[in-house]
This record gives sequence, C-alpha cells and structure tokens, in this order.
Amino acid sequence: MEVSLRNQVAIITGASSGIGTGIAKSIASAGAKVIINHSSEKSKDEAQKVLEEIKKNGGDGMVYQCDVSKETEVVKMFADVVSEYGTVDILINNAGIQKDAKFIDMTVEEWDTLMGVNLRGQFLCSREAIKEFLRRGIDTTRSVACGKIIHISSVHEIIPWAGHANYAASKGAIKMLMQTLAQEYGADKIRVNSICPGAIQTPINKEAWETPEAMNDLMKLIPYNRIGQPEDVGNLAVFLASDLTDYISGTSIFIDGGMTSLESFSNGG
Repeated sequence: MEVSLRNQVAIITGASSGIGTGIAKSIASAGAKVIINHSSEKSKDEAQKVLEEIKKNGGDGMVYQCDVSKETEVVKMFADVVSEYGTVDILINNAGIQKDAKFIDMTVEEWDTLMGVNLRGQFLCSREAIKEFLRRGIDTTRSVACGKIIHISSVHEIIPWAGHANYAASKGAIKMLMQTLAQEYGADKIRVNSICPGAIQTPINKEAWETPEAMNDLMKLIPYNRIGQPEDVGNLAVFLASDLTDYISGTSIFIDGGMTSLESFSNGG
C-alpha cells in the first residue's frame, strides 16, 4: 500500500536540525513540497543543507526563516508560502526548545522564552494553518481531508520531569491544544494529532547518549533497548499526514520504544 503526499505542501517548523530534519526528509520523500522553517540567521546554513539533500533525492521545497513565537513573522510565513505554492496542506508544529532549571531557581525569562516557542508558536502556526485550510476547502486531488496538523509533543505530556517544569508544562498544554482543535474543527474535516517522541538521538539531548555510560543509563528507561532516530518520527509523520489515517484525529501517538510503560518497574519497582 503506497503512502503518498503528492501534490501537497507541508510547513515543518524547526526543521534545520534534529527531529524536524528527519520529518522534512520523510515528508519530501513521500512527494510533498516542504518548507524548511528555521528561526535565525545562525541556522540558515543548516536549513539550506537540509533542502539541498532533499532536492538531491528528488524532492522539492524552500527554506524560510521565521521565529514562530512572533505573530507578525508567522503570519508573513504563511502568506508567503501560499503566494509561492497556492496553499498549505500540512503543518508540522515541531519547533521547540529547552530551558532547564530547578523549579525554585527557574526565572520568568526561562519560563516565558520556552513557552513562547513551544506553546505560543504552536498556537500561532495552527491558527494560520486552519485559516488557510478553511479558505481553500477540501480538494480531493490533494487529500480527502481539508488539512492536517501534527503537533510534536513529548512523552513528557504525561511523564513528569523534575528540573524541566517549563518543558513538561508546555507539552501537557500542547495535548489540550491538539484535542481542542480536533474537536473544534473536526466537522470541517481538519485532522489534528500529536506525535510524542521519547528519547530520540538529536543534539538537544546529546548529554543523554553521547557516552557509553550515558547510553547504558538511558537504556534502563527503554524496553525496546535502542534510542530512536529522527527518521522514526519522520516515518510516523508521513503516515499521520496521509489519507491512510483519515479517521485518526485528536490522538497522541507515542513513539518511545516503550518508555511510557515505565521499565523501571519491570522488576517490581
């Protein structure tokens, strides 16, 4: 059975590295044109390299700089993409950061900066995507759905994480945002879901896997006994964006090697 996203346009936020890059490559390989969003001049070269690799493998798309926490930039990004490609079919809300601290030491700036990207960014991008989906309406030459939004959340939408209160709180909020949007716009045939990765081998969590000792400790949390790769998340994103999953909406799908089964209790706790 073919999984195809041909004739579709996908915006992937935070796609210049890590999980976002893995998703962009997978979405492009399924036939969609991809917008490689990155946040600043510092990440421009990385984003360009991702696009070059995609084009080398037969895909197509563009690089777009936009800080998703800033309303004017998000509105302009969607307007420019619609001007270039006619519409947007898929939004992957991936951009996210960590600002770790013990709770009593956490500053308002650390809280607000993270929430600006992790939560406000997903709100702003989702709002503009839904506006465009409703403007265009259903086009069955593209998809049986009017539009697809995939929020990249985390296992920490359900697993508390000491020392990361702002991050865990943002992911818990994303769960409610996703479910509410799925409820509010389901009748318009807009599908909204979340992907909740566990340990994925990316620069954001390098300390958790960069040494044999760290990797060994990490495996104590993962029954499947391997760390995830960005392409694992990318493959799931393609599936969720495709018409094969047209009856899936309002759902969090965990991709974590069994981490949420709490392996630490495998021998009785």
